[in-house]
Amino acid sequence: MNPLLGVLYHWLGGLASASFYVPYRGVKRWSWEIYWLTGGVVSWLVAPWFFASLQTHDLLGVLGRAPSTAFWWPMVFGVLWGFGGLGYGLVMRYLGLSLGMAVVLGLCTVFGTLIPPAFTGEFHEKLIATTSGNIVLAGIGLTLAGIVVVAIAGAMKDALLTPEQKLAVVAEFDFRKGIVVAIGAGIMSACFAFGLAAGEPIKALSATAGTGPLWTGLPVLCLIMAGGLVTNGAWCAWLIVRNRSAKQWLGRTTDDARPPLLRNYALSALAGVTWYFQFFFYTMGESQMGRLGFSSWTLHMASIIIFGTLWGFAFREWKDAGARIKAVVWAGVALLLIATVVIGYGNSIAVETVA
Repeated sequence: MNPLLGVLYHWLGGLASASFYVPYRGVKRWSWEIYWLTGGVVSWLVAPWFFASLQTHDLLGVLGRAPSTAFWWPMVFGVLWGFGGLGYGLVMRYLGLSLGMAVVLGLCTVFGTLIPPAFTGEFHEKLIATTSGNIVLAGIGLTLAGIVVVAIAGAMKDALLTPEQKLAVVAEFDFRKGIVVAIGAGIMSACFAFGLAAGEPIKALSATAGTGPLWTGLPVLCLIMAGGLVTNGAWCAWLIVRNRSAKQWLGRTTDDARPPLLRNYALSALAGVTWYFQFFFYTMGESQMGRLGFSSWTLHMASIIIFGTLWGFAFREWKDAGARIKAVVWAGVALLLIATVVIGYGNSIAVETVA
């Protein structure tokens, strides 16, 4: 195990998560439900099974030997996580990349990191009773502080902009609606971490079958993502029926202007693969973190906000904010960077102690 290498993997996963929505911005003349479901089929069904079949020894055998609780609970949590994923997509529409991610991931960090060890009764043993746990807990606190600072900067920017300026950078900007959706999405998105914890017996079976330590979590992703597909597929299907938008897949729209089909399919597939890669790298990073592996969720959230903020600047979401507000944003990013180093250091001490 190498926690510092694990931090790098989590950064790659955060970059993928922060970047997945970028290809969707290039999709033309498709309704949200059409491109969301198109990309989703890739991220929730095709990519998980494809990469798991490549890297896992006896994938079907491993899943077939899994205890029923380890098989079904990841899927149940995947269904719940799917609600968070739906909200996540809506938050990007209503708040933009920077502010939306800060609110969603702040709540997701708290629930996804701290509840699993509390649920298993290991919170005191792993976080309170050891020096390494104290350091990781401090890193989690720094992460939450960084998230709060970024969110404050977003609120400051929102207070300064006119409605016209807000719509210029986020076409469907709606602060109140976005905050409400973001809170719900943040809580439900944490269920992904619960699904990973529930699938630990499958990881052990995968290792026994000869799968390398970096890839033992991939079979669990197949189950969680399947649950996410159920939720997102049902919601998108309802929207497609209501809006009568299915014909857009065939290149037809209400005004007879044909969408660029090849481009839309390619960009949606790219978005789907990029979305999946956040968890692909997450499982790799978690495999390197040792007995404090639950802190991986904090690293994942922090890295998403770091790269999400960078994308926000790249898309000029902060162009009308003053120098003072931008300084607050970068202060929040700096706190998140420091937090990732602190958490990685805490995990490295834990690994050395075990060794």
